[in-house]
Amino acid sequence: MDFRYLGNSGLKISEITYGNWLTHGSQVENEVATQCVRAALDAGITSFDTADVYANTAAETVLGDALAGERRESVEIFTKVYWPTGPGGPNDTGLSRKHIMESVNGSLRRLRTDYVDLYQAHRYDTETPLEETMVAFADIVRQGKALYIGVSEWTADQIRAGHALAQELRIPFVSSQPQYSMLWRVIEGEVVPTCQELGISQIVWSPIAQGVLTGKYLPGQAPPAGSRATDEKGGATFIKRLMTDEILERVQNLRPVADELGLTLAQLAVAWVLQNDNVAAALVGASRPEQVTENVRAAGVKIPAELMKRIDEVLGDVPVTDPGMTARSAPAGRAV
Repeated sequence: MDFRYLGNSGLKISEITYGNWLTHGSQVENEVATQCVRAALDAGITSFDTADVYANTAAETVLGDALAGERRESVEIFTKVYWPTGPGGPNDTGLSRKHIMESVNGSLRRLRTDYVDLYQAHRYDTETPLEETMVAFADIVRQGKALYIGVSEWTADQIRAGHALAQELRIPFVSSQPQYSMLWRVIEGEVVPTCQELGISQIVWSPIAQGVLTGKYLPGQAPPAGSRATDEKGGATFIKRLMTDEILERVQNLRPVADELGLTLAQLAVAWVLQNDNVAAALVGASRPEQVTENVRAAGVKIPAELMKRIDEVLGDVPVTDPGMTARSAPAGRAV
């Protein structure tokens, strides 16, 4: 496993980071989830990402139980706040001071820790003054409940404004967590350059494009039974836009590139996002321990420039590159 600094901080994280969105507390049994976490630790992963909203807080509990007994100083635990949790009351969502303060305490209880290494704003809250949010984050840092602050799916302008307040408050705003893959490149135009300027790293989610870049989905054929594309609990919704014959055909055409590097298509996809110097880590999830072991083999892989160019040629105009998609994909108001 290779390790990278998170932003301009002194914190190093594993470049393959284990994330438990869509799995722990919902899609897989707790025993299997624990086996996946153990496989991640055995593979050298030290960084683990979750959120209070995942399985309505259950994912945090599962991760906390799975990491019980580990030396706390030897792992980095990330979680997030914004989306609705609990019974759905008027203050059970957003980035108000009330919701942030109550949420971090709940997360710490479920994760069975006194602090998290990284506390992230899971989306931008258009209904709360940014200063209120950043002051609450600053108080959490000063209370020792979080060591660093980050955001997820904020636009370049939002990141710049948040960073300016963080500088005034003297708290370490070090990360952005956006979607990023060969097929979804919207951060490259504005978010990445802004973050490079400000000393903020990307921790990217869905580097395998919800499984599409594994190559298991074939054009003109029904999705394999039990795959995410057949999961009516949420997986099928996220993957639907990618399940076109044109995209699936182009993914299959990437096989010779993966073969040349001695990688599977999934490993190629993870290695591809790690070629971006602004990416500190790729988030990978798993429903089986062996998936963790497979994905970790992408760590440390260097893809030659000529193969990076060939990947672009194979994919053509299929990847989404419009920077405006970050804003258009964000909630206009608080989710309820």
